[in-house]
Amino acid sequence: MKKELTEQELHNLAMNIVGKDLEDKGFEFLGVNSQLKRNPQFVALKEKKLHFVIVRAVTYPNNPKLFNKTFMESMKDHALKHDARTYYAGVGLANSTNYEDPVLEQEDYIVNYDGLQEI
Repeated sequence: MKKELTEQELHNLAMNIVGKDLEDKGFEFLGVNSQLKRNPQFVALKEKKLHFVIVRAVTYPNNPKLFNKTFMESMKDHALKHDARTYYAGVGLANSTNYEDPVLEQEDYIVNYDGLQEI
C-alpha cells in the first residue's frame, strides 16, 4: 500500500519547486531552512538586494494563493529590519488521479504554483 506524504514531505516538495523557480530567476541562496514552522524558508540575494521567501505547501481544496495576512505582515516587518523584500510562495499540491485523495509516495501529483507574491 502506498504511503501518504507527511506534512514535512509535502513541505520539502514545495521547497524544491520554489527553490528551482528562484534558481531559474537568478537568485543566490544565502540561507535555506526546510524545517516546518521555521521562517523564512529562503534568504536569497538578487541584484544585491536581500529577499525573504516564505514557502507553504497547500493541499487541495485549499487555495495556495491565500495566506495568513497577520503572519506575513510580521515577516515583512522582520524583513524590513534587514532591508529585505518579502515574498509568499504558496504551492498547491493534489493527487493527480483524484484531487480528493491525499498525495501519495511515488505517485504523480498536480502542482498549482503561480510564482512569488510580494508582500
